[in-house]
Amino acid sequence: MDTFMLDDLIGRLDTSGPDSAAFFSADTLSLTIAFRPADSVDPQQPHTEDEVYFVASGRGRIKVADEDIEVAPGSIIFVAAGVEHRFHSIEEDLKLLVFWSPPRGTNAVAGAT
Repeated sequence: MDTFMLDDLIGRLDTSGPDSAAFFSADTLSLTIAFRPADSVDPQQPHTEDEVYFVASGRGRIKVADEDIEVAPGSIIFVAAGVEHRFHSIEEDLKLLVFWSPPRGTNAVAGAT
């Protein structure tokens, strides 16, 4: 069994700007913790894996393809692989738990960044 504490994971990030870090990987799933400060620009590009965001704290919005919704603590958002998405209008620092399936980087194209 593996266990983690959200505050400990966030404490390892550089919260002076957007940051994220992987902290768990298994055969079919990986986990990342992410921080997006209020008023920051989300630097994401579409990913090659499906992902699910769980908003642990903070408030803002996310645009996924043509849909744009408000997010708050407890929000859960599924984003399919390859779909354009970005957090924006971040009113309160966002602390996010991100689930990747398959594990992040598994479907990456060789040589891609």
